[in-house]
Amino acid sequence: MPNEAGPSTGEQAKQHALARLREAILQGEMAPAQRLVENELAERFGVTRASIRAALIDLEAQGLVERIRNRGSRVRLVTVEEAVAITECRMVLEGLCAARAAVAASDAQLDELDELGRAMTKAVADGEPMTYSELNQQLHAKVREFSGQRTAVELLERLNAQLVRHRFQLALRPERPQHSLDEHLAMIEAIRARDPQAAEAAVRAHLAGVIEALRE
Repeated sequence: MPNEAGPSTGEQAKQHALARLREAILQGEMAPAQRLVENELAERFGVTRASIRAALIDLEAQGLVERIRNRGSRVRLVTVEEAVAITECRMVLEGLCAARAAVAASDAQLDELDELGRAMTKAVADGEPMTYSELNQQLHAKVREFSGQRTAVELLERLNAQLVRHRFQLALRPERPQHSLDEHLAMIEAIRARDPQAAEAAVRAHLAGVIEALRE
């Protein structure tokens, strides 16, 4: 793999390695339980081993990497039960964001949610689960953004990063996108109606469906 251009040492190098490693894990380029060899990563990203080690420590704190004594680091495998527990936490935080968005979103922002809803409906009709999965993530991100609840947003970004493998697996189940679509359209409708209680309830109902699907 070719080296990537960039600073080889110092804080900038660490941040470069951290961003690229995180992206590789989130995009599924690095599989759960895959060993992360410092020498190989240093060569790949054109930084020192010290920069890689510092980036791995940060990724461990984010729950994406686990360091095993005397055996180095590997991509952390999130079990189904952990994924359920994380989703239970998401219910509270995403419910809060939806309720806030129902009050705070501008008319233009509500139109953006409608547009995403239409695109998600088309993706399901066209049988494009990965497109739907990507739009799904965009919708949740927009609701978080429109809520203005920065603390909840930061917590959710960390929680959601740990669910990448499970998200891909759910997206590929034949029946899942249609169930999920109905739940998301209910969320959009409640936010558009500027009904915070209904918006929160819709998010909780959707994530209860995710938990049920994870346990199947």
